[in-house]
Amino acid sequence: MKEIIKPMVFSLALVPLVVLVYTAIWGDLGPDPAKELSLETGEWALRFLLISLAMTPLRQIFNQIQFTRHRRMLGLFALFYATLHLFVWLTFLLQFRWGAVLEEILERPYITIGFAAYVILFALGVSSPKVMVRKLGRSWKRLHRLVYLAGILAIIHLLWISRLDIGEAVLYGAILAILLAYRVYRKVRTA
Repeated sequence: MKEIIKPMVFSLALVPLVVLVYTAIWGDLGPDPAKELSLETGEWALRFLLISLAMTPLRQIFNQIQFTRHRRMLGLFALFYATLHLFVWLTFLLQFRWGAVLEEILERPYITIGFAAYVILFALGVSSPKVMVRKLGRSWKRLHRLVYLAGILAIIHLLWISRLDIGEAVLYGAILAILLAYRVYRKVRTA
């Protein structure tokens, strides 16, 4: 059964990409396709980040190790969709004007925050292979605690972009708050 679950999780994690590509090919992304692609890829990055963060509490609550077996892959899918989000921004919104990239990052706080979240996710992705876990030792765990900061920054980024329609950002923020509170609760309880 274990051999089947990993490819199933991987395949399911690719479904949003397939749907986005299909929607783009058929021209169903609405009046501003670049903005829609940017929003969708960013939200999928955040969703996968939250799903990966939920794996440890689910394992602890239900005492099922299966939840954490796919945590790394789900976290890497968060990075994958965040990279797509960055690529859409660079391609369609900035049209690869490299001089404008740094200017946008420095002058627009919501982009600064989003980029900071991406840099954290990138560092976590690069340090996620088992060889890096061994090389970094105890530092690996400290580094990977930054995932919560990446989540907070991503939610602030989404809130700032959404402005008027903040319902989804508030929902994701509430989920992250619950996951953080659970982590603090467990730490206090075991101390």
